[in-house]
Amino acid sequence: MFDKILIANRGEIALRVVRACREMGIKSVAVHSTADSDAMHVRMADESICIGPPQSTNSYLSIPAIIAACEVTGAQAIHPGYGFLSENAKFVQIVEDHDLTFIGPRAEHIRVMGDKITAKDTMKELGVPCVPGSDGGVPDLETALKVGEEIGYPVIIKATAGGGGRGMKVAKNAAEMEKAFYTARSEGQSNFGNDEVYIEKYLTTPRHIEIQVFGDGKGNAVHLGERDCSLQRRHQKVFEEAPGPCITPEERAAIGKTCADAVARIKYAGAGTIEFLYEKGEFYFIEMNTRLQVEHPVTEAIFGQDLVREQIRVAAGLPLSFSQEDLKLNGHAIEVRINAEKLPNFSPSPGKITQYHAPGGLGVRMDSALYDGYSIPPYYDSLIGKLIVHGRDRPEALARLYRALGELIVDGVDTTVPLFDALLQEPDVLSGDYTIHWLEQWLEKTMEQS
Repeated sequence: MFDKILIANRGEIALRVVRACREMGIKSVAVHSTADSDAMHVRMADESICIGPPQSTNSYLSIPAIIAACEVTGAQAIHPGYGFLSENAKFVQIVEDHDLTFIGPRAEHIRVMGDKITAKDTMKELGVPCVPGSDGGVPDLETALKVGEEIGYPVIIKATAGGGGRGMKVAKNAAEMEKAFYTARSEGQSNFGNDEVYIEKYLTTPRHIEIQVFGDGKGNAVHLGERDCSLQRRHQKVFEEAPGPCITPEERAAIGKTCADAVARIKYAGAGTIEFLYEKGEFYFIEMNTRLQVEHPVTEAIFGQDLVREQIRVAAGLPLSFSQEDLKLNGHAIEVRINAEKLPNFSPSPGKITQYHAPGGLGVRMDSALYDGYSIPPYYDSLIGKLIVHGRDRPEALARLYRALGELIVDGVDTTVPLFDALLQEPDVLSGDYTIHWLEQWLEKTMEQS
């Protein structure tokens, strides 16, 4: 087992890893920019080291700075959290070249799954169901129009290197194809340095269902059920729950086994999430995230497993501490993402926290790095906390969420808490009857009325 782990991230996820290390008796090293010198993960870690100025390109994304931090502190392994360098195959290779351990999958798996076309082709070969679409990249508008005609409109054009909703455009008919095609290419080039795009059938009423998988890197893997992440704004998840309200035990077992078998065949190591669009009883693969997800706590809640601890164990060469038979689903969990944003436009709201109180009680977990007097810097993602609740069933989880939101106090900045207060009054949310388009349609209607 490792003696010391460096955490190449910030905020609540860095603090999450610090806590896992402490429980395992492993020393932790926090890296930070000058803007994060007073951050909670810096205060809680056993050691800390500044790696650069506020801009993430010169700090949290600086590979030389992170490798140097390992050399200075004697850390043997790096946990990337999510975001930043967590899915950077080049970084993983450099880590390994310096005789350090990357706590995550091998570079080759990150590279394959990081390209949407290669990922889709790989999953097809592994028997995972995929959305109908183009065979590989689409080089020009003429080809795009031909693909649209073959698979039928509407279609979605996606940048092969895209993510976070960028480089994705919908064409409802041939007349809309030209603008959508060139816009997706332009966004792919400007955001990811790659203008290649591909085309898929655009499903009109899908849900976003993702399967949590875990492999030991030696050909053994399990799945930990699904999460429903359908409530999204601009392709960004805001409300996640497990298990999915619409998924039957038979569907869960079947798609879970398919996913576990797939990652076992490629000898995948660590945590991963295989994401699907789900419509009318069918699953369609869209991408695989080769890292820990923001919403991993809902899976931890219903299965009683520490996924960060398991990541560290597997990276150290230990076998999985649980088998598929050990994983018994217990109850229902929901996570809402608390962002420092001003409604209704969701504009960033950095600033000083004048008062913070985390909710508590049975079945309530608050993952946050906030504290009284902390100043949220304007340089990073606006996520400031994740409120997770667990109940015996979905109604109890919803009631617990309503109660916990009422206890949460974050003064000094605007937050998205009022959004969740409003959503918990909506019959569709309470019944679980929503698709990936529901939230944006609701927001549009709500803003028109206000």
